[in-house]
Amino acid sequence: MPQFARLHLVSHRFVMLRIAMREAAASGEQASGSPACDPASAILSFAQTATSARDSSMTRLIKRASAEARGFQRAKPSPLNGSEKLKQARAKRGRAELDDDFDGVAVLDAPRKPRFAPVTFSEERGVRYLHFGTEWVQGAMRLSKPYHIELEYAQQMMAWLLFLETPTRVVQLGLGTGALTKFAHRFLPRAHVEAVELNPAVIVAARSMFELPPDDARLTVHEADAWDFVNDSKNRGTIGALQIDLYDATARGPVLDSVAFYRAARACLADAGVATINLFGDHPSFVRNMRHLNAAFDQRVIALPEVHDGNRIALAFSGPPLSVSFAQLTERAKLIEAELRLPARSWVKGLKASFGERADLFTI
Repeated sequence: MPQFARLHLVSHRFVMLRIAMREAAASGEQASGSPACDPASAILSFAQTATSARDSSMTRLIKRASAEARGFQRAKPSPLNGSEKLKQARAKRGRAELDDDFDGVAVLDAPRKPRFAPVTFSEERGVRYLHFGTEWVQGAMRLSKPYHIELEYAQQMMAWLLFLETPTRVVQLGLGTGALTKFAHRFLPRAHVEAVELNPAVIVAARSMFELPPDDARLTVHEADAWDFVNDSKNRGTIGALQIDLYDATARGPVLDSVAFYRAARACLADAGVATINLFGDHPSFVRNMRHLNAAFDQRVIALPEVHDGNRIALAFSGPPLSVSFAQLTERAKLIEAELRLPARSWVKGLKASFGERADLFTI
């Protein structure tokens, strides 16, 4: 997971390494971090406090990943990062076609140069938060319920469950705390769950601080660029549910939001697949993203009402036209609530509001 525009701006005072400092004070030690401390040292100090049983291996890994993020290094070369096939395909496309696809958005003719902000944390009232060096929340986990999806917008990212039985492949673009990834891996046993994350420090943080389990036969975390992932021909037509949550520390809108990106994402969906996309409702990027999504998905896009945090989740559909009664969706929602403890009936209510309260059918 994973992922944020005007996400959930915490009202409490943000303090880097609050957890590490509290635990260090309890043990009589002086915490080494402060809000102005070096990002690599900060994440290392926090991890040493919280994961002492795994010091020798985990702290080395966090130090390496944080150093890469701090140094603004290029992503590692891989089949998903700047392959020759992708470069050739981009070169062959005419400038006019590119301008039309991107609709004013800068064209990615080469692998992106990652500029990673420091990975930082805070904790308030039993909830641990992930930040990228600012107060903007990039994800959250309730310590007493690590596999529960804490934030409302993240719960809505599971709204594809209203329309699909568990697909064989569920993918998150953007890891964050791994909330969606953990949830799908634990509660959807028939699915192979994958997450794509560019920042290696985020992957380490998700595993060391937010209880994301290691890769296994049903879980794979790719350290890769989402742009390259959706343009990899191996992923075409293979994903049943695609969850897109791609934000950086500035939280000014998705970092990938062109028509070309969304068309490539759609091409990855299996027949009758669904994508859920985290957008920023009260922001110019929302109108742009909805326009680009509608162009890529042939107008088969609908957005749930804005949550109190400012997020709006869009659902985009591939495959044949869909027509289902709201009564059927409500019954499906009751099953989801009973089995998965997700507020699915509120999703149906939000969808129905788009059609009008007297509507009987959801058609798209």
